[in-house]
Amino acid sequence: MKIALFGATGTIGQRILKEALHRGHEVTAVVRNPEKLTVQHADLRVVTGDVLKADQVADAVRGHDAVVSSIGPAPGQEQGIVDATKSLIDGVKRSGVRRLIAVGGAGSLEVAPGVQLMNTPEFPQQWKAIAQAHADALNLYRRESELEWTNLSPAALIEPGERTGKYRIGTEQLVVDEKGVSRISAEDFAIAILDEVETPKFIRKHFTVAY
Repeated sequence: MKIALFGATGTIGQRILKEALHRGHEVTAVVRNPEKLTVQHADLRVVTGDVLKADQVADAVRGHDAVVSSIGPAPGQEQGIVDATKSLIDGVKRSGVRRLIAVGGAGSLEVAPGVQLMNTPEFPQQWKAIAQAHADALNLYRRESELEWTNLSPAALIEPGERTGKYRIGTEQLVVDEKGVSRISAEDFAIAILDEVETPKFIRKHFTVAY
């Protein structure tokens, strides 16, 4: 497949890029600063583009089979994820590409009926603004009926680790293990993203993965 990827230089994005290339896909990494992406591969094309500019999004992704976004806001710039989502949806529509998979946040997942993780006392205060921004972005996707979008939330804890190829799937509820811990490696999260790209099961839906 031909996949356009936003956020390829981030912790999750780097692993999505690696997984996609490992599976033999052609990847166009759309980045603001190409010099930050040091990966070289015969199936990788790097183009300069700003996700906040819908016209640049459209130009960069036109002709691809799917668009994957792993963009995340910098601390203090949380509104950026909402603005980027609006631009991304607009630009992908203009391009004629129908499939869009976006990395969401864990904060919007429920830990009890009607209780989101980000609204629990244990949720770190410093992450609340980012969690709310991801939740607002998810609501934008939920109002979108033209694109075949998917929003995938990670576990509560996601960090670089082992590529096991294993994960469990949930929908609106936080997935935890037998000890009540919600975690996944960035490598296995990337596998879940590419699995959804290749074999769509959550069209216009939100879901999550964890061990």
